[in-house]
Amino acid sequence: MIYSGKTLTVEANQDAIALLTLDLEGESVNKLASYVLKELGEAVEAIKATADLKGLVIRSAKEAFVVGADITEFHQMFEKDEAFLIDMNMNIHGIFNAIEDLPFPTVTAINGLALGGGCEITLTTDFRVMADSAKIGLPETKLGIIPGWAGCVRLPRLIGADNAIEWICGGTENRADKALAVGAVDAVLPVAELDAAALDILARANAGELDYQARRLEKTSPLKLNAIEQMMAFETAKGFVAGKAGPHYPAPVEAIKVIQKGAGESRERAQAIEAKTFARMALTDVAFNLVGLFMNDQVVKKKAKGYEKQASEIKQAAVLGAGIMGGGIAYQSASKGTPILMKDINGEAIELGLKEARKLFGKGVERGKLTTEKMAQGLSNIRPTLSYGDFGNVDLVVEAVVENPKVKASVLAELEDNVAEDAILTSNTSTISITRLAESLKRPENFCGMHFFNPVHRMPLVEVIRGEKSSDAAIAATVAYARQMGKTPIVVNDCPGFLVNRVLFPYFGGFSLLVEKGADYQRVDKVMEKFGWPMGPAYLLDVVGMDTAVHANAVMAEGFPDRMARDGKTAIQVMYDNQRLGQKNDLGFYRYEEDRKGKPKKLADDEAQALVAQVVSETREFSDEDIIARMMVPLCMETIRCLEDDIVGSPAEADMALIYGIGFPPFRGGALRYVDAMGVAEFVALADSLADELGPLYHPTEALRERAKRGEAFYS
Repeated sequence: MIYSGKTLTVEANQDAIALLTLDLEGESVNKLASYVLKELGEAVEAIKATADLKGLVIRSAKEAFVVGADITEFHQMFEKDEAFLIDMNMNIHGIFNAIEDLPFPTVTAINGLALGGGCEITLTTDFRVMADSAKIGLPETKLGIIPGWAGCVRLPRLIGADNAIEWICGGTENRADKALAVGAVDAVLPVAELDAAALDILARANAGELDYQARRLEKTSPLKLNAIEQMMAFETAKGFVAGKAGPHYPAPVEAIKVIQKGAGESRERAQAIEAKTFARMALTDVAFNLVGLFMNDQVVKKKAKGYEKQASEIKQAAVLGAGIMGGGIAYQSASKGTPILMKDINGEAIELGLKEARKLFGKGVERGKLTTEKMAQGLSNIRPTLSYGDFGNVDLVVEAVVENPKVKASVLAELEDNVAEDAILTSNTSTISITRLAESLKRPENFCGMHFFNPVHRMPLVEVIRGEKSSDAAIAATVAYARQMGKTPIVVNDCPGFLVNRVLFPYFGGFSLLVEKGADYQRVDKVMEKFGWPMGPAYLLDVVGMDTAVHANAVMAEGFPDRMARDGKTAIQVMYDNQRLGQKNDLGFYRYEEDRKGKPKKLADDEAQALVAQVVSETREFSDEDIIARMMVPLCMETIRCLEDDIVGSPAEADMALIYGIGFPPFRGGALRYVDAMGVAEFVALADSLADELGPLYHPTEALRERAKRGEAFYS
């Protein structure tokens, strides 16, 4: 044994090949925590000190190779100064360079995921062999940082600047066939053959058949691009990537600049350039929030997995109510491999649902994500029906009929009589109380809410709503089914609007109050889009539909009359009264025409502005900061109330629900992370400054005031 630690071992085989095996004790995956890197450094020194070795294989004893750095360490590390982070990265460069400089050929056997630092380790060796099921990539820009352990240095030299920019700026996880095509790996094989292939490459390198020194020289020398080629590669890429990433996500463009600045430099000089930019990006608010987002996502997934362990298997699903929504749910289930019945009382609705599913499968084929065979297989997983004939074999049903409590209650009662006693019933409702709907059922313990967001195939969130009588078994099965569908389920307790709509409608309330005070709604849209929302509130209302907004607002007003009931007409009500429903009929706050791709194109509309003028009570100029405060305070306040009322279990779940459900700007980390960034006391002071004029929607809760006095954040 050359080296033995808690995270890796190194031993020599009979042919004097050192086998470095990563196997992090007590963990299901390998990750490059600080203590792992310390042991890696010790192991490399031990390898250097061992005489007569003829090669090195780096491999993993886990199912994944290395999933990356230990992100749970990031926030603590990023609290340090720039000098600390530069020094830390240069030390790691020293370890990785020592692997690259070993006096014999080296190879990595990539058996599973090799991401971030895991990918960067593979780049240190002369050769790479990869399992056909594995994936490799550098996703750091998705965390607001750049690859910091020479990913920006080695990858462009290995696969070319263009390919490296695509991998790094896109943060993609690349399949083995793609990695082979661009030259990132040397061979792709079944996982069982990796070790033999790695040893064979070393034998051939030692026999002089493969020139490992030439490979190494290419990776450690400047990029082979002249000045014109560099300008073409980098300047064009910067413009394209900046346009795609947007102004709030600087990391992708910074990564290109690092590759460009280091292109003509030696390895060490290029690494120093990378380390400096990494440190600068790590200290930004964007990186802090995106790392927090990743950790929140892990919290949500861990909770979902906990439910999954308790769940009975969902082998056969059904959706009740076809049309666009039913078709979307059927597509999502079928495309992920769970067969589904799609029932309606109306043949036209069934055909509309099937048309929606066919359209979505067809788009998958057009984009090259599906073969026609896979499309046919997916479509065969959807069985349309006008009767309950086969519902006796269904494990879980999603009721997705019209958003009307009487209709839903009647349909659910009828459904219950046609399924097995242990079948789980769920309702896809955005506002109707699950506890109230359960009153029509004989087995309310088998019932809960399953709120999908539109369009179903795009929106990652599913709210799983626990009614007063919903059992743990019903919740667990519904969470498991949502996961089978490729969705992110978040369990919330029952209340008007549940979590996401309960939080969204105070935001719309803030918008209505702004318009009444004389703010131009088109300017409000521009300000909020600049703030980071994918669309401003007026545009979002047009997408949601004015009829849906009016209905949901009435439910909120009934549930929370103290702060959500309003006297007089709002701009939303005026739009609805004048049959301006938004994109549903091409007239709302804006008017819509089809663009060349058949998508609705937003245009200003004088008639809409004239109608909105009816509700304006005064004329006032608002700064961008005023608009943001008046929009964001009620949304954040309602999120805080949901946490205090135990509607949602944790700040992480609340923030992820808003990001996945309504497009809260990810780089801001979520509503509660946004309040923490401002400071809880400062947020209370801001809310108080608006509350006298604007009313209860802006009032801080007593619990929030106490939190502010204690100097306590939502995230520790």
